[in-house]
Amino acid sequence: MFLTIIFFVLFVYKHYSSSKIVNAKNFNRLNIDEILKNKVQNLPILVNDTNNVIEFNDSFDEEINSNKKRSFWDLLKNR
Repeated sequence: MFLTIIFFVLFVYKHYSSSKIVNAKNFNRLNIDEILKNKVQNLPILVNDTNNVIEFNDSFDEEINSNKKRSFWDLLKNR
């Protein structure tokens, strides 16, 4: 069991320290700005279709200003 764990750890280390993986990480780190610019340029621009959709509700403001006693524990009580 111990040898299996050691073999697994060494295999993972060998894979992630290989030159192919290290070069790919370095390439991505050096070119991150260019990669992000390319991705942002390809984003679609959505049309704003939210005009006059939200209506303000005045009754909620009256409910907040009422002098009711508020308590979290009252929510847990049986009525």
